[in-house]
Amino acid sequence: MKPFKVALFTGNYNHIRDGVSLTLNRLVKFLEDAGIEVLVFGPTIDEPALEHQGRLIAVPSLSIPGRPEYRMSISLPRDARIELEHFNPDIVHIATPDILGFKALKWARRNEKTIVASYHTHFPSYLKYYKLQFLEFAGWKYLKWFYSYCEQVFVPSPSMIETLKNNGIVGDLRIWARGVDTSLFSPDKRDETWREKYGFQQSDIIVTFVSRLVWEKNLKLYADTVKAVAGKNPDVKSLVVGDGPAMDGLRAMLPDAVYTGFLTGDELAAAYASSDIFLFPSDTETFGNVTLEAMTCGLPCIVADAIGSKSLVDNGENGYLVPVNQPEKFADALQKLATSEELRKKMSIKSLEKSSLYSWDQINRQLLTYYTEVLNRNSGHL
Repeated sequence: MKPFKVALFTGNYNHIRDGVSLTLNRLVKFLEDAGIEVLVFGPTIDEPALEHQGRLIAVPSLSIPGRPEYRMSISLPRDARIELEHFNPDIVHIATPDILGFKALKWARRNEKTIVASYHTHFPSYLKYYKLQFLEFAGWKYLKWFYSYCEQVFVPSPSMIETLKNNGIVGDLRIWARGVDTSLFSPDKRDETWREKYGFQQSDIIVTFVSRLVWEKNLKLYADTVKAVAGKNPDVKSLVVGDGPAMDGLRAMLPDAVYTGFLTGDELAAAYASSDIFLFPSDTETFGNVTLEAMTCGLPCIVADAIGSKSLVDNGENGYLVPVNQPEKFADALQKLATSEELRKKMSIKSLEKSSLYSWDQINRQLLTYYTEVLNRNSGHL
């Protein structure tokens, strides 16, 4: 295969450590290890949350009102455009359909470049948490227009593809799932000393939530569910891993929980593996990286019956899928698992079996195949 160049445009690459930034950094490292040149365009800050892979061209950005930890790119300035033209990519990969993504799309069309996109954040599902549902129609209209110019759109799950198609986004939609580091996340990381350090007893049943603490992760439903079951079963205890602007609000609702703050690496793996049940009622995921990590640590998972999560959890097999508009069923599912060690063990085995299908190397190799295919189709000489 002849080497080629990829220009990657994203709204998040190093200023926040989340599923999007980690996925894209892992992709860039994979591509560069394969001998493919990559140039990344995106916002940054003075003290980024992670050390990024590859070369990043910073673009102007503003803090998003009400969510200052996130940034919105506002332009593709002249100096960045000169860098782009000098780089002369074969593929323009747009990871965020924001202003920067729009500018990248415009430049790529004008210069007759191959355009692909990846769908990471299900923005329309966020609107209800900020009382902005009235923008949903316009949002889908813009996304339909934007992705119509992309020769391939990489989507993390079949359920997400179905949702996009139902909202008029058609074309060449391809599965680019998310992977998991099985050398880090494993049931072997279970540690009774870790549990004791955070005040848990051996008999406690730890119900864990892992994510950025923002309201669109359905924090209230998590809190309500744990409180409902713990009221009947005092062995049920809550563990919250993460940080964010909703931390104080969640503490007020769930004061008896253990809050570790943001964890990474072995400490994060120990938090999962030392838990007993993973409860994640977020209905805004496009995939559900934390659910996959929990599965890889052998946890049964109770998740929202929504896009992303339902591609990972088979209801009644490795956990439960529950509609978010039926909160009492979350409590029922948690009560079942909390009162049956045998059921937890059975679902643990199924979680491990399913998580073994998600190798990062295999998943990114698949994306490389997509790149090659679309370039072959356009040029006929790679």
